[in-house]
Amino acid sequence: MHAHRHRDGRAPAAGAGGILVGHQERPDPGTERRMRRGTRYGALLGPLLAGGATPDLVTRAARALGLPERGRYAVVVLGTPVPDAAVAEGPDVDGARWWWGGAEGSPGGAESPDGAEGRGGAEGRGESESPGEAEGRGEAEGQGESESPGEAEGRGEAEGQGESESPGEAEGRGGAEGRGGAREVAVVLLGPAGPAGAAARLRELGAGPGGVSPVVGSLAELGAARRLAGTALLTCDPGSREIVRLDERLPAALLVSRPELSTRLLAEVFGPLLTLVPAERSLLVETLEAWLECGGSVGRAAARLGCHRNTVFNRLRRLERLTARSLSRPRELVDLVLALDVLRLSSAPPGPGGGG
Repeated sequence: MHAHRHRDGRAPAAGAGGILVGHQERPDPGTERRMRRGTRYGALLGPLLAGGATPDLVTRAARALGLPERGRYAVVVLGTPVPDAAVAEGPDVDGARWWWGGAEGSPGGAESPDGAEGRGGAEGRGESESPGEAEGRGEAEGQGESESPGEAEGRGEAEGQGESESPGEAEGRGGAEGRGGAREVAVVLLGPAGPAGAAARLRELGAGPGGVSPVVGSLAELGAARRLAGTALLTCDPGSREIVRLDERLPAALLVSRPELSTRLLAEVFGPLLTLVPAERSLLVETLEAWLECGGSVGRAAARLGCHRNTVFNRLRRLERLTARSLSRPRELVDLVLALDVLRLSSAPPGPGGGG
């Protein structure tokens, strides 16, 4: 049988008695660029970001991507899809160059080199792929029976199968995925402004939440940088779109790296405070935050809160009684500040004794 056609030779629309064969809607340019980027870069960057790359793989990936093996690098981890404007070719205004590796956990993503391998024949080996990229991806995917133990170990970590992973690393990865879903990862060859410039660019593009690692000196150190960027992401306020550098959030980074101790700290320091009704508790917490942000000035805190300075004094004194800690004793103030950070990062703070 022959499919019915209009007199002008056009095939009828789907559902009009015709059969459409091989028709596929073309994705928009931004989506198409993201797919190419995730497939081609993800397979090359995945083992480097997982921390299991051999020196030979570093060399091959550097050649394929046009990256220097040594340089001022940082890694960015976003908790939401990267804006299309961020995937532009060439350096940004600071001279930094960006390589987006795709969403972690997605096919072709930065931590899914085997996913990229599975799609490589259909997507990753198009006409625009250079021989260097093909060679680099083949090495990154660990093809062939001559795979070295180091490459196998690196790929295992990228797949989330590394049994030697520390509890802190596992918790950090799980927490980021649980809070923001699939994460987008980029390697940045930094410009003169360094990580601060990378963070500023992401803010301008409306990206976020996101974490930016400290500077590392080579491609071989990207695995450590990725872990630190992921930890920085975990310090973002839940539901926010802030971009933070790890070096700006080191105390909070320590807390999210040890969640069991953070839970205990919150229960021990703020336990009685957490028994108050939510409105009353929020009032005391808000007052403490304002006092800290105003450098310990009661007058400035009162102006910010729109109340009398004696009201601020009374609230702070009550907080001291509830927590059995004095704001005038530095070590006890540290307890209060850290507990406040845990409370800020907790979407559902535990009740008294929640630390077990």
